[in-house]
Amino acid sequence: MSFAWVLPVIILQRLLELYLSWRHKRVLCARGGREYYAESFPVMAGLHILFLVSLAVESYPWRLPLNAFTWGCLASLALVTAGRYWVIASLGENWNVRIVLVPGDPVKRKGPYRVMRHPNYLIIVLEFLFLPLLMRAPVTLVVFSLANLFVLRERIRLEEKVLRELTDYSEKFPESR
Repeated sequence: MSFAWVLPVIILQRLLELYLSWRHKRVLCARGGREYYAESFPVMAGLHILFLVSLAVESYPWRLPLNAFTWGCLASLALVTAGRYWVIASLGENWNVRIVLVPGDPVKRKGPYRVMRHPNYLIIVLEFLFLPLLMRAPVTLVVFSLANLFVLRERIRLEEKVLRELTDYSEKFPESR
């Protein structure tokens, strides 16, 4: 069966998320916020673009059997996508693909943030696992999962640095000191 619809759906989701992020950034900046470590965003964006290109090339012609493995990957991706939108809803206008915050704003600890510090990054890791599994792209799985872990490690370090310096993050997440 053709799964040529998968990549356009993922791309559309990402474009809508970029638009939402842009809107949130405008709101936060109007309240006195600003972007920190802007240079980290092009690295992440580039990684995600290359990931999707690699996935498209390696999985062409995008025809997959409708077996238990395929259904399991689709179900997993549906749960991961629901998790992504739970994260976005939990943070509201504070959610962003960039490191944008208003100094002194309280950190939100609701939704998935009640149980972990960076659920959005866990979701990205899971997407880099389940999308290549679904599309039968083992090279993309290995190369980009490893690259993603490297990029996320630095992104989390930068994000936590700003959060600790400018918000009540250390009080809300004392284990991150």
